[in-house]
Amino acid sequence: MDDIPQQPTRVHLFATCLIETIRPQAGLAVVDFLERLGLTVEYPSGQTCCGQPAFNTGSWGNARAMARQTLDVLGATEGPIVVPSGSCAAMIRRHYPELLAGDAVYGPLAEAVAGRVYEFAEFVGEESPDFADYAEGTRGDSAGPRVKVAYHPSCHLVRELGVRDAPRALLAAAEGVEVVDLPDAEACCGFGGLFAIKMSGISSAMLARKLDAIERSGVQVVTGCDASCLLHIAGGLHRRGSPVAVKHLAELLAP
Repeated sequence: MDDIPQQPTRVHLFATCLIETIRPQAGLAVVDFLERLGLTVEYPSGQTCCGQPAFNTGSWGNARAMARQTLDVLGATEGPIVVPSGSCAAMIRRHYPELLAGDAVYGPLAEAVAGRVYEFAEFVGEESPDFADYAEGTRGDSAGPRVKVAYHPSCHLVRELGVRDAPRALLAAAEGVEVVDLPDAEACCGFGGLFAIKMSGISSAMLARKLDAIERSGVQVVTGCDASCLLHIAGGLHRRGSPVAVKHLAELLAP
């Protein structure tokens, strides 16, 4: 990950399926925030699913087909690729190279593209040269009420990409936000893609534990970096009749 230009001026957005189809406002917030940092955001056409669901269920032939399609799209770009999802970023960065290791054409391309892929918070918090100045200018120091926000660290983001500090740093810099720590914050919310369907009983128990922690914390908003986990949590809160809102991190940074 050391070959990224010191001061990128252009990035490419890989939006992910869930954001495109279910939470487009999160994708628009990502674009808005990156543009505030002075970056030009391009959206490579032809994007489809990264293939993670097929990969996780062992349907590697289908996963390879979707990976090749994604690599055809992203391989035609230059510069950083920003993904507003820890799980999809991990799929491209960590699993594409192993999935296509024996492919003479797509194996090297997978390695090259993987080296340019960044999860949104990771890129902004660790790679964007202008974020420190931006944060200093927008830090919330007013005496007005602050929104209490809990951050859910999604599993792939933490365990596969090792991104822990960047999202919290972004929240600390957000105007009008008070971050409230959740107990056992890194415990899985129970989504896990198709796991929530195939192992619904276990998934529901894990979700209930997460929802209990959220409701006990007294927060008004739950945020995170993966739309999949956030949709799972939002569904659970809705069924409980909870007033707690659920937003992607970018939606808090670029309201």
